[in-house]
Amino acid sequence: MPDPQPFGELPRELGLLGRERVGHGGHREHPPRAERAHGRGEHEGGVSPTGESDEDVGVAVEPAQQPARELVHPVVDDQRSAHDGSLSLDRGFADLGFACVDTARASRTGDPEVIFGQGKQPAQVVSILQRLTAEHPDRAVLATRCADDALRACTEEFGGRAQVDPLARTVVVGPWPTAFGRVAVVCAGTSDLPVARECATTVRAHGAETELVADVGVAGLHRLLARLEQIRAADAVVAVAGMEGALPSVLGGLVAAPLVAVPTSVGYGLSMDGTAALLAMLNSCAPGVTVVNVDNGYGAGVAAARIARTIGRLRAGEGAR
Repeated sequence: MPDPQPFGELPRELGLLGRERVGHGGHREHPPRAERAHGRGEHEGGVSPTGESDEDVGVAVEPAQQPARELVHPVVDDQRSAHDGSLSLDRGFADLGFACVDTARASRTGDPEVIFGQGKQPAQVVSILQRLTAEHPDRAVLATRCADDALRACTEEFGGRAQVDPLARTVVVGPWPTAFGRVAVVCAGTSDLPVARECATTVRAHGAETELVADVGVAGLHRLLARLEQIRAADAVVAVAGMEGALPSVLGGLVAAPLVAVPTSVGYGLSMDGTAALLAMLNSCAPGVTVVNVDNGYGAGVAAARIARTIGRLRAGEGAR
């Protein structure tokens, strides 16, 4: 298979209009659209009157000249299917009419697609879960942000196979993957538990052990210090907090493990639905604090799990993957 095309040669459908050129004074310029058309349409071989080739003057590559397979071939291997660890242009997703389910995501990223249940009808959540569990019978499939009626529908459909957490609003169907590494999910208050539990479930579904340390916010710092050695033993830490969002900054000065901060929408008045906590975490004085969006326990869980399981696999001698 040919080498990937450099970014400068991608077609304009991907947002690049051709190579930049350097004009007078060293300024980078994009060739005018008319010049591109003139150079391509009136001069045989794509050569301008000055003797410059299309490539020299920055003429965009037309879609017909850039086969689609070349654009995606880093994850495509011609005729093989998603089932043997690769992806084909003719496969890799299941069209359910209302959703195109990415059945090949695990072959690309190591993890199956996760269903974002918010805004979906219960029958849609169930249908997508059915398709993903059929595709990945040996892996846990996760749905997040499920409404109460969707949780009930999943319980009715999957019975004992479904692990439902009403507080986290998550559903897991299928066996947990082998766990490598450990993540400590630390939350400031009991009110932060819905986000923290979503995070903990996500960590486990993505192949790492998880330990939830709850209600250890900075208003009672002695509670956090009493659990500090337990937290320090983890390969990655997630800190979940609302209000003024101080917990990640405190932990960032106490632990050596990678730290992911999750602001929550818990708080009064000008907490602005978590914006105050978000800004506090983004401006943390403690180095190495990585921040996800407000209430995004899922995103933090994926990041922390991938860090922890890589460390765990290396520790077990299995190599990172």
